[in-house]
Amino acid sequence: MRPLLPPRSSLGCLLTLFGSLSPSRNKLVTQAAPAAHFYLLRKSMHYQTEERGRLNSADYRIYFKNSEGKYISPFHDIPLVAETKVENDIPAKKAKHDGNEVLYNMVVEVPRWSNAKMEIATKEPLNPIKQDVKKGKVRYVANIFPHKGYIWNYGALPQTWEDPTHTDGETKCCGDNDPIDVCDIGSQVCLPGQVIQVKVLGILAMVDEGEMDWKVIAINVKDPDSAKLNNIDDVRKSRPGHLEATVDWFRKYKVPDGKPENQFGFNGQFKDKDFAVEIIKSTHEHWRALVQKQTNSEGIECKNISCCESPLKCTADEARDVVLLVRAYKSYTEELVKYCLNSYPVIILIINTSDTLALMCEICIVLYD
Repeated sequence: MRPLLPPRSSLGCLLTLFGSLSPSRNKLVTQAAPAAHFYLLRKSMHYQTEERGRLNSADYRIYFKNSEGKYISPFHDIPLVAETKVENDIPAKKAKHDGNEVLYNMVVEVPRWSNAKMEIATKEPLNPIKQDVKKGKVRYVANIFPHKGYIWNYGALPQTWEDPTHTDGETKCCGDNDPIDVCDIGSQVCLPGQVIQVKVLGILAMVDEGEMDWKVIAINVKDPDSAKLNNIDDVRKSRPGHLEATVDWFRKYKVPDGKPENQFGFNGQFKDKDFAVEIIKSTHEHWRALVQKQTNSEGIECKNISCCESPLKCTADEARDVVLLVRAYKSYTEELVKYCLNSYPVIILIINTSDTLALMCEICIVLYD
């Protein structure tokens, strides 16, 4: 039975290309089978994650849901400041404290000791977590001797944004167009997409290829050492060498890829908790302007279901449709591959969905006489 054909207009450019090939020539065909769809649900505090695609592939995504099972953006819909939990496990609109300490939500992108470069997809609707891709290949960080992968749980603070139009007064560099990064120095190895509450301890001013790239140092509030670590000096005293290793890692981790060492503001010295909190507040205000469209979005997708003052707020049904659309594109590409394999002496090697969800086909035709 002939497979369901893709829409005629979408296939036209491929048919035009194929039509110029002579059927009498011998062709060498290499096939890459499309990955099967699957999803895996995982709960984390008030949030669930839903994995789609094949792990360690360009189509792998981690989508987020709230406690009601509605799809959300981890970038825009998870609050920056952690909220207290009431009896029915629904977040209350009140900041959570650890003593007198305000706690922040951290979205874990990369587990400690792992190498896959996972990140919030800021330019995709609903901002799922994906593995970074460069030149068609998924990216991994190299092991920086004597460490294995990332040396902390690495992620981002939601509802923050390092504005690329804002110039930092100390480094004279502009933001890197991403949520602010955070390193959880706790002992627990977290999972990608896990949302944890952290206590901020300090911050490092890294300059990455001329862009400001702040690194917040924090600890999971559930860590056994959380009670005795309250500022950056406590880390220096109780964990000798940890901060130095952090600077060394960030300085060198791109060198194996042929890039220069990263630089730092403040001579590579960590700033204290109060300074860190002010930077976080600043990036939160930049995010607020972003999601309210008061500033240039720089390509950032701001679709959300909870930001009342945002013109890009959508309904839960519209958010669900975003995820369904991704699945539809994947099904479409699979049918396209099947059709082409059955009808034409060529093979599509890579089929992806671009950041704008437009269908992208990279076609490789290997011919020999």
